[in-house]
Amino acid sequence: MTNSNVFGSRLLALRKRAGLNQKELGEAIGLSHKAISTIESGARGTTIDKLVALSCYFHVSTDYLLGITDDPAWRGK
Repeated sequence: MTNSNVFGSRLLALRKRAGLNQKELGEAIGLSHKAISTIESGARGTTIDKLVALSCYFHVSTDYLLGITDDPAWRGK
């Protein structure tokens, strides 16, 4: 897996583990299903605000989503 697609691959895995489709996840964080699809495929990134929203939604660290660490531990409030 290339570094550029770690984010998309991890997002896809988290979404599937949660039993969500792209539309449901998009609605939960304020993105379209098409945006979720293009993020998961690695064709686009996202804003810092949406990255934080995804981190909070799945209770994983932003570093995990970005591929900086393999530890998904979320230490948020």
